[in-house]
Amino acid sequence: MQQVYIEDLGLISYKKVWDYQEQLLQQNVQAKAKARTVAGSSHSTSKRITADDGENHSSFTRHYLLLCEHPLVYTLGKSGHIENVLISEEERAAKGIEYYQTNRGGDITFHGPGQIVGYPILDLEKYYTDIGKYLRNLEEVVIQTLAHYGIHGERSAGETGVWIDPGSKGKERKICAMGVRCSRWITMHGFALNVNTDLSYFTQIIPCGIVDKQVTSIEKELGYNPGIENVKAILKNCFENVFDCDLISV
Repeated sequence: MQQVYIEDLGLISYKKVWDYQEQLLQQNVQAKAKARTVAGSSHSTSKRITADDGENHSSFTRHYLLLCEHPLVYTLGKSGHIENVLISEEERAAKGIEYYQTNRGGDITFHGPGQIVGYPILDLEKYYTDIGKYLRNLEEVVIQTLAHYGIHGERSAGETGVWIDPGSKGKERKICAMGVRCSRWITMHGFALNVNTDLSYFTQIIPCGIVDKQVTSIEKELGYNPGIENVKAILKNCFENVFDCDLISV
């Protein structure tokens, strides 16, 4: 069973957490390189290097899960299209909405208060070297979380994220967006689950570049606000279940 160090960062700027993710990713990339060097130099003596080897423990990677909410911000993925941003720079500034072009996958999305944003920094070599499987497991965490509230979350063929009624034309609505980056099998970026988010901000973009489909939230589906901290607690349990890990508070 893996250990994942979890930090709840509260309401925090997008750029600050992006920089923090980059820092953790680079620390893990360097740790992985060092561990391989140690393992290689020890190969001739047939010494087995493990994460429990106290002498070399600092040279091994660590898993993290960062949870937060962001002030109003639009973010565009590296493969995204700027034309999916329907609001001008001047209008964004007047409304106090930040904008960043990021290095994650995916297109344009919105982050704001009332949305649980999760950034797993995981070493997939300790799990599986399969980005598709990783994304499906992130979706599964959210699907299980929604099921706790009686909401039937589903996958939509060819579209990353979690949806409600993806097979009913005209009723499809996205409740959780996803976009990740992976370097040396270390992940960053992640998912954004709408709990009681102000959905009006999604009307200023073409969310994820997908036209004629709606965006929803847990509050909208239930007809009441379940409380973001309550949803977060359920999501943590589901993350431990899907990723077979123990979450350790930092």
